[in-house]
Amino acid sequence: MTPPSPVTSFGNSPSPDPQLIDACVHCGFCLATCPSYRVLGTEMDSPRGRIYLMDAINEGQVQLGEVVQHFDACLGCLACVTTCPSGVEYDKLIAATRVQVQRHYQRPVGDRLLRWFIFQTLPHPRRLRALLWPLWLYQKLGLANLEKQLGLLKRLLPKSLAAMYQLLPPLSAKTFRDRFPEVVPAQGKKRGRVGVILGCVQRLFLPEVNEATIAVLSANGFEVVLPPQQGCCGALPHHQGEEEQAKSLARQMIDCFAAAQVDAVLINASGCGHTLKEYPRLLAADPHYGDRARDFRQKVEDVQVFLVKQGLVTPLHPLGDRPLTLVYQDACHMLHGQKIRLEPRQLLRQIPQVQLREPLDAALCCGSAGVYNILQPEVAAELGRQKVRHLLNTRPDVIVSANVGCTLQLGQYLREQSSPVPIYHPMQLLELASRGEKLPA
Repeated sequence: MTPPSPVTSFGNSPSPDPQLIDACVHCGFCLATCPSYRVLGTEMDSPRGRIYLMDAINEGQVQLGEVVQHFDACLGCLACVTTCPSGVEYDKLIAATRVQVQRHYQRPVGDRLLRWFIFQTLPHPRRLRALLWPLWLYQKLGLANLEKQLGLLKRLLPKSLAAMYQLLPPLSAKTFRDRFPEVVPAQGKKRGRVGVILGCVQRLFLPEVNEATIAVLSANGFEVVLPPQQGCCGALPHHQGEEEQAKSLARQMIDCFAAAQVDAVLINASGCGHTLKEYPRLLAADPHYGDRARDFRQKVEDVQVFLVKQGLVTPLHPLGDRPLTLVYQDACHMLHGQKIRLEPRQLLRQIPQVQLREPLDAALCCGSAGVYNILQPEVAAELGRQKVRHLLNTRPDVIVSANVGCTLQLGQYLREQSSPVPIYHPMQLLELASRGEKLPA
């Protein structure tokens, strides 16, 4: 006789696959690499503990609403996927669980409002730009420096809003004018035609990264296509279980590049790159976009990997009058999600007179994790301080980061420590080196 189906709090697909859950042998290797376990120190805030909870929910032993905080505490850094000797696909398990949380758990009103605000602004550059005008004026008038001395907003605002405010970098006029031409011609002999994804948060907060990326590609013989309708890749909502919004943004991105006729679609932010490569899984059940997502995925490549494969043809010059010490910060979705580690270092070592150092605990998440540092500010702050301490212990002249979220997170805790060490994207350093310019003193 067939036993009755177990009672479950999970709804329809996608939900955590019992077969993937059963692949975990509970060995505990993941504990040492899990950032939330390191900070919180509780079994249920480790990958192994969360898998226990998923299984318990499937078996009807635990209700979803009783354990949501443990799923929320996960950064989704995927370090456990890299270290697991059994090959447990925790990334699929936590992604499916977060979709279920968003579908079936009624969050407190304040939490719902915060998440609504995040996902209605950050993935939409025009809306976010409108909100940044008063903050730009606030900075220009010197009020931000005064507030920093007094610390009023940190004391008056709710923790999540205070965390969002503290992440804000110095804004410039470029934040409000990123009108790139639709096509940037190749310099010299044309070697190919590529598309570049400009992103949402990076487009406004670190516009110089996109400028440098386009300049480096053009200088190395690639015609660059920039579809003007492009927006967010969907990474921010995708990482938090906002499945329908992520799917909608993915479809828009695919449509934007459909007529571009490019050899490759390049991305310069690792979190975005990981999500772009997830499109086939995200849209697998979509009859109109399933095949298109797979075709699109075949063209997606991190710009650093692309340049290593294609090779640089523009000579690079030293970035200063003396040897320069760099420390490269591995973003989680680059290292664990896309398995990219060597290529960024190979690219940086082509710049004359640079020395590359490795920090202690290089694979530890910095605490950014999309919007984790807004939703879970206390855990994120501890991780940010640890990461900055490890990076500064290498005594670098420059910190190098290839992800906008990591850069903003590191910048906050460098400012907290009054450290003068700057952060650059690899594309910014390559652009300066190709033009023969020195780093600002």
